[in-house]
Amino acid sequence: MSDSERKFNIDTEKNPLMTPKRIAFIVKRTSVQVDARDEEMVMTFPELVVKGLIIFEVVVIVLTIISLFFDAPLEWIANPNHTPSPAKAPWYFLGIQELLHYFPPVVAGVLIPVLVIIALIIIPYFEINIKKRELWERKRGRTLVLLTVSMALIDLLAAAFKAWVIAVPTLLLYSLILIPLFSKSNQGLVGWIRRRSLTEWIMLWFVIMVVVLTIVGTFFRGPEWRWTWPWIDGIY
Repeated sequence: MSDSERKFNIDTEKNPLMTPKRIAFIVKRTSVQVDARDEEMVMTFPELVVKGLIIFEVVVIVLTIISLFFDAPLEWIANPNHTPSPAKAPWYFLGIQELLHYFPPVVAGVLIPVLVIIALIIIPYFEINIKKRELWERKRGRTLVLLTVSMALIDLLAAAFKAWVIAVPTLLLYSLILIPLFSKSNQGLVGWIRRRSLTEWIMLWFVIMVVVLTIVGTFFRGPEWRWTWPWIDGIY
C-alpha cells in the first residue's frame, strides 16, 4: 500500500464509551511483547568480592584460634623400618584413595576425576542452570523417569563393585528429592526441597560424595585398608 492510499480518519471523542472500536498500529520497529521475569542480580564488586574477603578473614581467624589451643595430629618421626599401615594420602586425596579401593586404578584415578572436572566446567552453561527452574516445575513425568534411570544406573554400578558408600547416600538423596511429589506443602524443609533446581541437586550429590568418601577414608580404614571401627581399634 502506497503512502497516498493510507488514509485514516481519526475522530477524537471525550467520551470513550461512544467509540467502542479501537485500532492498534504496529510499525516494523515495534518489538513483540514477550513473557519475561526479572531476576535478582547483584554486582560482582563490591557485593560478592567484599563478602568473600570477609568470610576469608573469619576463617583465618577461627583457624588461628583453634591452632593456639589444639595441636595438629602429627605422628612420630619418619622411620624407614616402621611404615604406617595403612599409608593414607592427605585428607583432600582420601576420596580418590577410597575410590581406588572399589574401582580399577584407571577408572578411580583418571576417568572419574576427569569427568567430574569436565562436568563442573560444563554444567554452569546448561540451560537448566541459566533459567534455574525448580526440578518439579515442568514435565514431572519425564523428570521422574530420567531421574530414576540416572540414580538406578549409579546405584547399580556402585553395587556391582560393592561401593556401598556411594550407593547408599545416592539412594537417600534420591528419596529426599522425591518428597515434593508426595507433599503439597511449600513451607519448611519441604518448601526448601521443592525450590531446588537440577544443578543444585547435582552439586549437592557431588559434595555429599566427597564428604562421605573422605570421612570413610579418614576414620573407618585400618590396616590393609580394611573397614575398622575407630572407637574399637583406634586406628585412623
